[in-house]
Amino acid sequence: MDPDQYCRDVEAYLCRRNAGHLVRLVGPAFEMVVGWAGRGIPIRVVYAGVDRYFERHDAKAAASTTGGRRRPVRIEFCEADVLDAFDAWRRAVGVGAAGAAAVPQPAPDRDEPASLRPGHSLRAHLDRVATRLTDRLVAGGLPSGLEQQVEGLLRDLEGERATARTARGGARQQLMARLQRMDEALLAAVREASEAALVTRVGEEAERELEGFRPRMAEADYLRARDAAVAALLRDHWRLPILAY
Repeated sequence: MDPDQYCRDVEAYLCRRNAGHLVRLVGPAFEMVVGWAGRGIPIRVVYAGVDRYFERHDAKAAASTTGGRRRPVRIEFCEADVLDAFDAWRRAVGVGAAGAAAVPQPAPDRDEPASLRPGHSLRAHLDRVATRLTDRLVAGGLPSGLEQQVEGLLRDLEGERATARTARGGARQQLMARLQRMDEALLAAVREASEAALVTRVGEEAERELEGFRPRMAEADYLRARDAAVAALLRDHWRLPILAY
C-alpha cells in the first residue's frame, strides 16, 4: 500500500462521515494511520471501523437532550473499532496474527458473528439481522434470485427468533448450526447472483487485501483466504449481514 494515498483516502472518508468537516491527519494521527497501512489493514476495513464508531456516536447524539453542535470526530477516536474490524477480517479470511499484534478487546457493536462478542445475546443478534435484511429489501436493487433468498431467510428467522431467547444447551447449539447453514446458503445465492465481471473485480481486490500476508502463507491457506475474502467482498457489495452466530 502507498502510505500517502492510504492516508489521503482515510482522511477523505473521515471528512465525508463528518458531513464535510475536514479533520487533517497530522502528527500522531498520521503516524497511526501509516501504521495501519504498514500492518496491511485493508482500506475498506478501516472504513468499516470508522462506520462502527460513527454508528455509536450518532446514536448517542440522537439520544442526547443537551442539543448543541456536534464536534467533528477525529480518527484517533476510531482506532479501537478499526483494529477490532481488522481482527474480525483476519478471522474471517483465515489470516494469522503475524503483523497484527496489540489488537484491543472487541468494541460492542461490530458486524461479525455475535458469538465473538461477549454479552451480545443470540436473540439480539437475530433481531439485528432481521432488521438489516428487511432494510435491504426495502432499499431494492437485489437481483430477483437473491431477493427471493433474502425473503425466505426472513421467514425462517421469524421462527428462530421466537425460540432464541430460551434456547439452551443442545437446542442452542442446533440453532447456531442452522444459522451457519443459512449463512452458507445466503453466500451461495450471492455468488450465483453476481455477474462474472463483479466476481473478477472483487477477486482482484481480495488479492490486493491479502498481498502483504501472502509471503507468510502456504498456498492452500492463501487460496482459502482469497475465497473467504471474495465472499466477504461480495456480501459487502450487496450490503447483506452475517447470519452466523
